Parts: sequence; C-alpha cells; structure tokens
Amino acid sequence: MNSIEEGTRLSLDFGKLTGLAERGQRVVPVVLQDADSKEVLFVAYANQESLRETLETRRAVLWSISRDELWPKGDGSGDVLDLVDVRVNCEQNSLVYRVRPRTGGVCHTRDEAGRARPNCFYRRLEDATILKFL
Repeated sequence: MNSIEEGTRLSLDFGKLTGLAERGQRVVPVVLQDADSKEVLFVAYANQESLRETLETRRAVLWSISRDELWPKGDGSGDVLDLVDVRVNCEQNSLVYRVRPRTGGVCHTRDEAGRARPNCFYRRLEDATILKFL
C-alpha cells in the first residue's frame, strides 16, 4: 500500500507546482468532472499536446507530470473517460473536462473490494485532523 495514496496520515504536497516550474513544464490544471452527477473525479494537468488529443479523440488525455509523458486516461487501467465538453476559466489558466466514465472506476487506487474507486477524492479532512498536521 502506498501510504500517501491510501494511508490515513495527512501529507499534502505543497511543493508540486514549484517542481513543475523548476522543470519548465508548461501545463494548466484540469478538473475532471462527471458530466451527469457533477462529481469532481480528480485533478490533473494538460499541455497543448494533450488538450489537442483530448479534443481530437473525444476522450480525456492528460499530461503526466510525474512521468513527463502523454497520459491517455484508461490506456493502462481500462478506466476511459469519454469527453462531453471542455470549459475554460475566465483567466484562461485552468480547464474543466466534463466526462462520462466508461466503467465504474476512475482512480488508480482500489477500494477494500479491489475495485478502482469512482473518484480520487475519497478521504475527508476533519477540522481536528487539519489542525493536527498543519
């Protein structure tokens, strides 16, 4: 088990964006949202190439900042996200991909039954927990 991804200890990565800038990666954050339920599935990043691929293929394609490569969501896991539309914020520095999952799973982590979780926001921070770790 990866303690950051599936553990109970809070370990927020406040340096993630600093690392992006240091490596010169030109990306924008992307919120992936279920077009029907409106639930936020996860947050990722897109560069020009992945956005172009997303629009051409009509499925979520992202930029993996950890692997520094194109990430067609679902190629490895089977959890493909079909694109409904792309929204751009007022400052044009972030996107929302409204998608429809082909399967029930979205997250690369697994629940107790071994199934891919339906979103990546499966943990809730309580006030006492936040204060203990900040």
